[in-house]
Formats: sequence, structure tokens, C-alpha cells
Amino acid sequence: MVLAQGNYPFLDLMWTMLVFFAWVIWFWLLIMIFGDLFRRDISGWAKAGWTVLVIVLPFIGVLVYLITQGKHMAERRQAEARATQSQFDDYVRSVATTSDGGGASDQIEKAKRLLDEGAINDEEYHSLKKKALASR
Repeated sequence: MVLAQGNYPFLDLMWTMLVFFAWVIWFWLLIMIFGDLFRRDISGWAKAGWTVLVIVLPFIGVLVYLITQGKHMAERRQAEARATQSQFDDYVRSVATTSDGGGASDQIEKAKRLLDEGAINDEEYHSLKKKALASR
């Protein structure tokens, strides 16, 4: 084992770490570029051209893509994040209310009001509360 023999100086370790993280960054860049490329609404020929450029001339292809499309990549990711947030918000709104227009908290509030008015007893109030919480 190289480390046990002491033939692996600190600078060699630092160089190995630098190379390792450079590879990680390189693959991350490729994944980001190909992900953006295949999500874009462009022709198949343009996608094929960018793919060939990035594969045949990797450094030049990646740099050219980042220079020409970098700002647009960020805009597309922001639009995607806004659309995802909007879908999530719509979903939350749809499940926050029941079909009769009130959620569990509204049903419990109505039951409490009925209890305070004397229309129902304590046992009926707890039964309605359990039903409202179970329907969530």
C-alpha cells in the first residue's frame, strides 16, 4: 500500500484531490448541459449538432454552449422552478379545502360554535372533531 510506505507526499495528495474534483465538476457540467439541451424546444438537428460538438470537441463544445446559452439556461431553470412552485401551490390549495368548501379546521370551528350554542353536547362535539380530523 502506497500510503503505508510513506511514498505519497502531501502535494501529491492535494493534486489527486484537485484532479478528482475537476472530474466531478466536468461530469456535473456535462449533465447540466445535456439536461438543458434535451429540455429545450429546438429542432432535433440542433440537438444533434450540440451533442456531437460536446462529444467530439468536449472542452470547446462545453465552453461554447456555456458562453452562448448560459444566460438562457438560467432563465429556463427559473421558469421551470416558478412553474413547479405554481403547480405545488395549486395542489396545496386544492387539498386544503374539502368539497363543501371548508377544511377540517372550519368543520371543527363550526362544531365548537354549535357546542357553545348548546345545539350539541360534548360527546357529539368530540365525534365531529374526530370525523373532521380523519377526513384530512
